Amino acid sequence: MNRTLLPAGLIAVMAAHTYAGTVTTDGPDIVINTKGGLSIRTVDDKYSFGIGGRIQWDYNRAELNGEADENDFSVRRARLAFTGSAGDWSFKSEFNIGESGTDGGDVEDLYISYNGWGPAARLSIGRQREPFGLEQLTSANDISVLERSAITEAYAPERNSGVLLSGALGKSLYYGAGIFEGDDEDNRAADDLTVTARLAYAPLVGGDRLLHFGAAVSSRGDADVVGLEAAAVFGAVHFQSEWQQADRDDLDDDLDGYYLQAGWIVTGETRPYRDGEFKRVKPRGPGGAWELVLRYDDGDGNFADIELGEDDAEAYTLGLNWYYNNNVRIGVNYTEGESNSGGGDGEEFRIRTQFVF
Repeated sequence: MNRTLLPAGLIAVMAAHTYAGTVTTDGPDIVINTKGGLSIRTVDDKYSFGIGGRIQWDYNRAELNGEADENDFSVRRARLAFTGSAGDWSFKSEFNIGESGTDGGDVEDLYISYNGWGPAARLSIGRQREPFGLEQLTSANDISVLERSAITEAYAPERNSGVLLSGALGKSLYYGAGIFEGDDEDNRAADDLTVTARLAYAPLVGGDRLLHFGAAVSSRGDADVVGLEAAAVFGAVHFQSEWQQADRDDLDDDLDGYYLQAGWIVTGETRPYRDGEFKRVKPRGPGGAWELVLRYDDGDGNFADIELGEDDAEAYTLGLNWYYNNNVRIGVNYTEGESNSGGGDGEEFRIRTQFVF
């Protein structure tokens, strides 16, 4: 034995014992995962617990008829989420720490799910997203344009309290159907319930190719809303479009609108897709992933981002995203639009720095 190596080896062993920690459990061994937050699970997958969240800092300047209405640097979203499972049951609770337009502290998701039927059926009870719209169901962390379209903002329902049954039938058919509280916060009577359902079909999915079609309906007491959606991915190029319509009791004519969106990931990555929804672009190289995106909105919509409010209008958005890694994204958008009813011209410039964990 080389005597000169022996003292060094002893010192190394002693140092390891001095600084090493010990993790013990009174059950099965555990696995700690730090990809996309922090999660802990037992090796038999019977129990798990995870922590995640997001911070989005925005600068936006919006003008109406050439005069600035907004010139702000603020937290667009700051949320903290907890997830966990025990056997066939799981939960999610997500809370706003801060969000533009609110005081923060309110609940985003708060539901319990039964998963014992496998991928074909999952029953969720509590506050969650209603199953309506491709863009609406895609996380705000993962949408290619920094803000959702004026059409989605006007028609697609958001989170609500209720019961949802959803699942995947094979690898190409996805569904969701639920009963939720009505839109009137002062009247949650049983006869004011909302029924919302969505069906999505992907005849081509896998690798870097995708074809997606979907339809959704929502009966909301004083309005019936319908939506159609289509999307495609061909390598680094992706497309999506939706048309939505509302038949409201207080209006003689139906309201409707649509958007068209196209994106190109310049660095060659493919936009991910899972369970009928798009996911965030994951860069492959050390320099991150770069994406160009263009969107056109037209029709009756909520054009508040460009200061036109609820109006019949059209708007164009040009965007650039840099996905530095799986956690950090920096995006820049410019939108300009014009009212079709004489409401004026609007525009917005927005920059976002996003950290997701």
